[in-house]
Amino acid sequence: MNFAELTIPQLVQNAAQQFSAHSAIEDGDIRLTYAQLEAERVRAAKAFIAAGIQHGDRIAVWAPNIAEWIIAAIGLQSLGAILVPVNTRMKGAEAGYVLRASNAKLLLTVSGFLGFDYPAMLAKESLPDLQKMICLRGESEQSISWQAFLATGGGVSDADVAARTATVKPSDISDLIFTSGTTGNPKGVKTSHGQNIKVFAVWSELARLTEKDRYLIVNPFFHSFGYKAGWLACLIRGTTMLPMAVFDAKEILVRIGSDKISVLPGPPTLYQTILAFPDLKNYDISNLRLAVTGAAAIPVSLIHQMRNELGFKTVLTAYGLTESCGMVTMCRDGDAAEIIATTSGRAIPDVEVRCVDENNREVARGEAGEIIVRGYNVMQGYFTNDEETAKTIDKDGWMHTGDIGVMDADGYLKITDRMKDMFIVGGFNCYPAEIENLLATCEGVAQSAVIGIPDERMGEVAMAYIVPKAGADLTPEKITAWCKENMANYKVPRRVEIIDAFPLNATGKVMKFVLRDRALGKA
Repeated sequence: MNFAELTIPQLVQNAAQQFSAHSAIEDGDIRLTYAQLEAERVRAAKAFIAAGIQHGDRIAVWAPNIAEWIIAAIGLQSLGAILVPVNTRMKGAEAGYVLRASNAKLLLTVSGFLGFDYPAMLAKESLPDLQKMICLRGESEQSISWQAFLATGGGVSDADVAARTATVKPSDISDLIFTSGTTGNPKGVKTSHGQNIKVFAVWSELARLTEKDRYLIVNPFFHSFGYKAGWLACLIRGTTMLPMAVFDAKEILVRIGSDKISVLPGPPTLYQTILAFPDLKNYDISNLRLAVTGAAAIPVSLIHQMRNELGFKTVLTAYGLTESCGMVTMCRDGDAAEIIATTSGRAIPDVEVRCVDENNREVARGEAGEIIVRGYNVMQGYFTNDEETAKTIDKDGWMHTGDIGVMDADGYLKITDRMKDMFIVGGFNCYPAEIENLLATCEGVAQSAVIGIPDERMGEVAMAYIVPKAGADLTPEKITAWCKENMANYKVPRRVEIIDAFPLNATGKVMKFVLRDRALGKA
């Protein structure tokens, strides 16, 4: 099967034929076979048709990992509409920006998740393009229920859905995932049906995912790891999906046994938390087979523990960006523990990866250079931002990642640094400029500088240096409290220091290396 020539709705149709009676989704009381999932796709598509959704319209989903998320996504993608996942950790202003920047017509969300009422959080946001909010679970005065929304499609025929689905092409944009950058404003990354399916057909092949596997999807659906390496990969292989809305180590251990989980990808912190859990030996984890991790430095000892103490037969690491459909390199089954822990694997088939110097010339193996990528996995560009697209993808089709890496003689890649000051908090990318832009709206803050500092559990966390306005009564505690109210929790600085002025270079730029040394007690 040529996966690059498929669309996501065609993928669901194929899965319904090939794995008809096999369990597709198990989420609490919701149990769907692949044939039933296909029926739910059509039902959702009818409701979107009734809502007037057209090819190319953007529809946002702001919800945790639940069955309805998947159904809504494949339903809207069946009409050529574009999925816009929204980070569940975002606050109203952050989500409002994504909705405005994408011109989203509909928002599918939830109320009551972890005590949050997402529709209410948008009450103060100007959303001129948003026509309706639909509550996938819970109740909200600002939205209609998912069941009520589905009922609106009662007058739409199966033939209408089939006709609309037939117009969707593999080259059409399937999703718009917003990723932050050094400018501070998130950018919408455009990727297509065909390229996403081809990338994760490769991922699932290298991971040896099968219809016999049962995949506990803990990684969030708003991220490529949970969406593309999660439920999309399952659709490709007929794997059973078990969405998990909240990370909870005890619940994961219980479910591994009760739900016979065999596949459990995640960032290194997931496995470290499980390994440190009291009475681990009392839980049945005998079905675990496959782990895929990355997004942070990994001790070699962790790979050995995952194999010896958690029982994973296969442990793989990978590297990717939102701009590369989520994948660039990946280890192979059979690679040594040292290779898996200290590298991010080698290029996936039919993708070129190089490390280059500042003049774009490839450096010698073993030397550090910027990682650039060319191939079918490279994004279609940033949404309505040709200037940033041109800065990222050069005239020869090479995508410049901004990451620094070293490639060995066998093509295995080690990520050593990040040109753009990005740091990773428990698997989530954190960009100082974005946090600094948010801090600029905090009353009393004149300037802020954010850096990443080491953290034993999360890998890295944010630290903020604050220069207050004259007469402002700011304390670290007040800044932290404000941040918790106004930004996703992984962005919230774990340390805040109030200072009189920043160290500046001759051009007036903040010398963050001096601040890093200060934070680490070196200055």
